Amino acid sequence: MTTLPDAKLYIDGKLRDATGGGTFDVISPWTGETVGKAADATAEDVNAAIAAARRAFDTTDWSTNTEKRVALVKKYRELFEANRARLGDLAVHEAGAALGAVNKAHVDMALDGWDDYMAVFDKIDWEVDYGEKPAFGMIHKRLGLREAIGVVGAITPWNVPLYVNIGKVVAALLAGCTVILKPAPDTPGMGAIFGELAKEAGFPDGVFNVVFGADPALAGEMLVTDPRVDLISFTGSTGVGKRIMEQGAPTLKRVFLELGGKSAKIVLDDAPNFAMDVGMTILVFHAGQGCAVQSRLLVPKSRYEEAKMILQGAYGQFGDNWGDVSNPAHIMGPVVSKRQMERVKGYIDLGKEEGATLLVGGNIRPDKGGGYFVEPTCFVDVTNDMRIAQEEIFGPVLVVIPYEDDEDAIRIANESSYGLSGGVSGSHDRAMAVARRIKTGSMSVNNGMCIAGDIPFGGFKASGMGREWGVEGIEEYTDIKMVAWPVGMAEPA
Repeated sequence: MTTLPDAKLYIDGKLRDATGGGTFDVISPWTGETVGKAADATAEDVNAAIAAARRAFDTTDWSTNTEKRVALVKKYRELFEANRARLGDLAVHEAGAALGAVNKAHVDMALDGWDDYMAVFDKIDWEVDYGEKPAFGMIHKRLGLREAIGVVGAITPWNVPLYVNIGKVVAALLAGCTVILKPAPDTPGMGAIFGELAKEAGFPDGVFNVVFGADPALAGEMLVTDPRVDLISFTGSTGVGKRIMEQGAPTLKRVFLELGGKSAKIVLDDAPNFAMDVGMTILVFHAGQGCAVQSRLLVPKSRYEEAKMILQGAYGQFGDNWGDVSNPAHIMGPVVSKRQMERVKGYIDLGKEEGATLLVGGNIRPDKGGGYFVEPTCFVDVTNDMRIAQEEIFGPVLVVIPYEDDEDAIRIANESSYGLSGGVSGSHDRAMAVARRIKTGSMSVNNGMCIAGDIPFGGFKASGMGREWGVEGIEEYTDIKMVAWPVGMAEPA
């Protein structure tokens, strides 16, 4: 059985245990068994991390020494490259990634995103000339200065932890902020490695810190409520995002929230590759545990029976080719925890109660092992008012909804509290017309890649606020200061 290295805290330049020596078990989603130990941070530890980050921002040149920052972040990236194998092990044994998914969203896409940040960094305008303007008899020169916002609390989820950790940590460090990373209790090792490699890279004490614990809320709530923390960057559920906004209000905390999704894939009746577009929507990659997955498939009533046959064939072809931790071709493994397995199964049972038709799947699969296996599942005959069509399940459960025409498809897609991602397939002009009317942060037209490290990503409505990745993702961690001075007398009117 694989044993992961102990996950230690990283506070003020030191790798260490929790105060009092408390630990908690890291559980493998594949086996349900302990695969490692992690330090269980106390309130004292979190306070020390906040104090260190505050001191490093206020008393060092980290925020102003761009050359130093970029050099260290480049060295940091090289260390992550050298540790690819370990990153893959953490993705498998903490997050439950199948081997065929590791070198996609879990590791490759994450490190590619880091490279994209480095590539777009030079596009940031740190000084913007706003020209001259007469006022009160004088000509005034105006200059906008972009500055790091300060201390950042980065609170990250368990589904693709390396990708999200990089999205927040690298952007904030490049912007000149100091950071406290708080990963999810399910995936502490993917946070701990950030501390270990920061130590090896030689980051100044306090610039970067990592804290985690068995209690999913303690460290996060301390970061959100502490006035020494200037910004909270959070990826996770909409419910927790709302709580962060509430708890951050007394200190007027700036919040950047990337929250849930219930994204729609619309296949138009003139899609050139109708069968492919329907069939490829089966929700199996990483067991559907992605905030931007297209979990609502909208197909025209005129081709509804055809679509059901295509899906039946696609799921049949996928078959039982999932859930083997040693198979490099598998792209689907377990869900992350027993709690998540029970949540997904609860939604499957709810779908049956609501009157949807179970096309395939629907079962827990203990024959796959002692972990948390839910088989690929698809509901048809779904109406958009059902809870399985409105609520984020975060598992391998696809719901299929028929629509009358383009207007009806747009209405159904937009009748959601979420607006994170989505897709539409059809003749180009028609698909573009539909895409422009969907209220969502990113939209794939004919399977275009709308999520990448060099372009902004984020949501509308209950899917959050702010943008991660690209130039905009770095600028989230900055503010603009306006400076003006007189340069001469204004001409008389």
